[in-house]
Amino acid sequence: MRRSDREIKDFDKMINILSSCDCIRLGLVDEGMAYIVPLNFGFTIDKDKKDLRIYIHSAKEGKKIQLLKSQNKVSFEADTNHKISQGKTACQYSYFYQSVMGKASVEFLQDESSKISALNSILSHYTNKNDWDFDKNALSKTDLICLHVLEWSCKEHV
Repeated sequence: MRRSDREIKDFDKMINILSSCDCIRLGLVDEGMAYIVPLNFGFTIDKDKKDLRIYIHSAKEGKKIQLLKSQNKVSFEADTNHKISQGKTACQYSYFYQSVMGKASVEFLQDESSKISALNSILSHYTNKNDWDFDKNALSKTDLICLHVLEWSCKEHV
């Protein structure tokens, strides 16, 4: 990281920053070009192992699913707390933010209990409720994907 003075290394603070993000962007490769898609997400952590898993959902068809099925690794990015810092001259202006970036392996969840757990994680991220009921028919039409985070970093300018 070029600006190591802005790097966040404290795991709890990294999780707090991720928690405040409302959108995650996946970076995939499509015919040699970047394909970036914004998504809702949820996550779980095992603090002892510093294991982070990010969950996303999707219809069972489309470009995103096609690319996810053809690639076993993705990149991701999320950011939050945006604010402009004004200055007297153009070069004195700056931009405040917090962001996370990383790489993950892709796993399509198969069993119903894992899918429900992933959906509860996603909904909990936005509603603080994690005991939803799901229609089995709708669940069968939805892909749930677990991103097993391999590496990630966090940065802030505040």
